[in-house]
Amino acid sequence: MGTFERYLTLWVALCIVAGIGLGHLLPGLFASIATAEVARVNLVVAVLIWLMIIPMLLKIDFGSLGSVRQHWKGVGVTLFINWAVKPFSMAALGTFFIGYLFAPLLPAGEGPSYIAGLILLAAAPCTAMVFVWSNLCDGEPTYTLSQVALNDVLMVFLFAPLVALLLGVAAITVPWDTLLLSVVLYIVVPVIVAQVIRRGVLASGGKPALDRLLARLGPVSLVALLATLVLLFGFQGEQIIAQPLVIALLAVPILIQVYFNAGLAYWLSRRFGVAWCVAGPAALIGASNFFELAVAAAISLFGLKSGAALATVVGVLVEVPVMLSVVAIVKRSRSWYERGAAA
Repeated sequence: MGTFERYLTLWVALCIVAGIGLGHLLPGLFASIATAEVARVNLVVAVLIWLMIIPMLLKIDFGSLGSVRQHWKGVGVTLFINWAVKPFSMAALGTFFIGYLFAPLLPAGEGPSYIAGLILLAAAPCTAMVFVWSNLCDGEPTYTLSQVALNDVLMVFLFAPLVALLLGVAAITVPWDTLLLSVVLYIVVPVIVAQVIRRGVLASGGKPALDRLLARLGPVSLVALLATLVLLFGFQGEQIIAQPLVIALLAVPILIQVYFNAGLAYWLSRRFGVAWCVAGPAALIGASNFFELAVAAAISLFGLKSGAALATVVGVLVEVPVMLSVVAIVKRSRSWYERGAAA
């Protein structure tokens, strides 16, 4: 990793601070940007998210889905956590902490919106950022690639109905057309564009040409991530400054969720004898979120200044430093893991 990537946490922190400060100092500018939307999907955010996602999706060869069989236990653990545990456990945690325990401390009437944002966050398993986490913990690249590709395919079909089910349980009416539009814009379109570019580059210049393109686009993806953070925290700047307690309270179920799912995936992998190089990324994939999609869906469904959007933005705030801590835990526990997996 280069110097820029190595200090990503620092850049993220600076962009969060910059976004909050600019949102507080220049509310009119961010209000103008917020009006640039179609069907409640903000166009500026959409462009930034495409710039962020497409370079990473270029790395994916969907033919690698065939290699899933080599790591079927690790894939099974991750699929179980991503689709059978994480969304439902977040709905339970959100209902308990936000709907019940912290309810007297939160703005009246905002509880259901906050819970909806937490559900959107948990229902979208991480794709792009997993490459970073897997690389940091020396994970098996073939498994990571296969799992990311599989998650992309499954998310197209499962994200909308799963969110609709859970939001329905939370007594929130879901506009299916807006939710499906978000899935198309933030998953289907980037995947198609990335695969068209990938095949064209490979056809004209082969793997070396693709590697050169990825090297040039790498900074674009990170800059787009940082610009998105500035924009999102700028939209929420006034709320964050005005409601620091709300931010702290929303972070509680997110933190519990991350460590619970990472720990469960890691423990299950150990029990099933999964190799450590697969168990590491399995824990990280099981715990992290596709926050770009969650933020976009929250904005589309409930608006830029909604409690749901704020909850997903808190997920962005928590994601990077917490996932780095999970990477550290996984690496330091390798000897313990391998003793149990071998047994």
